[in-house]
Amino acid sequence: MEMTDNISRLKQELDSADAVVIGAGAGLSTAAGFTYSGERLNEYFADFVEKYGFKDMYSGGFFPFPTPEERWAYWSRYIFINRYMDVDNGTYKTLFGLVKDKDYFVLTTNVDHQFQKAGFDKHRLFYTQGDYGLWQCSEPCHNKTYDNEAAVRAMFEQQRDMKIPAELVPHCPVCGKPMSMNLRADDTFVEDEGWHRAAERYDRFLAEHEGQHVLFLELGVGMNTPVIIKYPFWRMTFANENAVYACVNFDEAYAPDEIAARSICINGDIRRVLEKL
Repeated sequence: MEMTDNISRLKQELDSADAVVIGAGAGLSTAAGFTYSGERLNEYFADFVEKYGFKDMYSGGFFPFPTPEERWAYWSRYIFINRYMDVDNGTYKTLFGLVKDKDYFVLTTNVDHQFQKAGFDKHRLFYTQGDYGLWQCSEPCHNKTYDNEAAVRAMFEQQRDMKIPAELVPHCPVCGKPMSMNLRADDTFVEDEGWHRAAERYDRFLAEHEGQHVLFLELGVGMNTPVIIKYPFWRMTFANENAVYACVNFDEAYAPDEIAARSICINGDIRRVLEKL
């Protein structure tokens, strides 16, 4: 009964808010079918699991592979199935249907590009942690990123025995050093021109709606990087008496006492909650 009431409250807030700020974490993509262990791991990485004992795709990404040919065989599969394959079970499209006619903006730590694939306006998106579809110089010697789709598809199709052809190993076009993923893992992460433009658009959106009836809708955000979405959403809700904070997460939905009266916390499956909305 409590969940039904909270879903009704959230529906009312979605309908009446002047603006909706979506904060999306890994739990949203998990709800959309992007699982990194179990069946998908065994389907696409059985050879790597057998050789190295990987328990999930994510930890495999940090493994010190003996050769670049093997490293990029792993990463090209990883990128292909999580960035270029159509996997979404409708979760992202359902979310888009709920906000497409609203004044919205998306802040996300997800790097799988699913918002744009579902129809979200790319000028209303800020991918803070990078994108599986981008490479950068591993050094990095310059502040630029590169689309990798054509190269990844070639690696995916041409790999044999857990290795890609040596000529497909990517190198920086400026300094010749190895390329790496544009993912925030350490201080080498490249915040390119597109990243900074997105950050400016997000700041401008928040400024334009300051003091208005804003719904801060947090979906699937855990405690790995709470300083990017969760804590700022709490702080902005507290500072704006007209704002409402909503959190949908599986067994992790809660709000601090200071904003509890203006919070909607739903402990449940994101996909099912969005469908009910």
